[in-house]
Amino acid sequence: MIDSNGYRPNVGIIIVNKHGKLFWGKRIQQDAWQFPQGGIREYETPQQAAFRELKEEVGLSPSDVRVLAKTQDWLHYNLPRHLIRQHSHPVCIGQKQIWFLLGLEADESAINLSVHPSPEFEDWLWVDYWLPVQQVVNFKQSVYQQALSELEPALNAFWIQR
Repeated sequence: MIDSNGYRPNVGIIIVNKHGKLFWGKRIQQDAWQFPQGGIREYETPQQAAFRELKEEVGLSPSDVRVLAKTQDWLHYNLPRHLIRQHSHPVCIGQKQIWFLLGLEADESAINLSVHPSPEFEDWLWVDYWLPVQQVVNFKQSVYQQALSELEPALNAFWIQR
């Protein structure tokens, strides 16, 4: 599903633990790290897609997390020219994403990267809040900066209440 501007609707997921650290996943068979993310199916709301992706990519159920916040609007990024599939119709030039900040309520042992038959990640670790902006591939850096900036107040309010 590609919109009229060439963007694929997508969700991004930022999981935070009780120490304020973020889940950072290593993509399978790549030297690339990122937050979980995935496409929104035609019949899904962004939150339904986020929970489906959470289960498929990280093995967590909705009961394992608490929704702390989501971005107010779509955040967009463009794919580099060499990643655009010019012969597909319609052509996808990038992604538009709604980002969710999820507080991990379950024990981290609930994380299971091999739930799905085609795993996205082969390893993961907890990282400081702003580290992903510097470590993600360059064409996603601006979206990561925007998402983390917009969601940071919810993170601070959540952990102060604990």
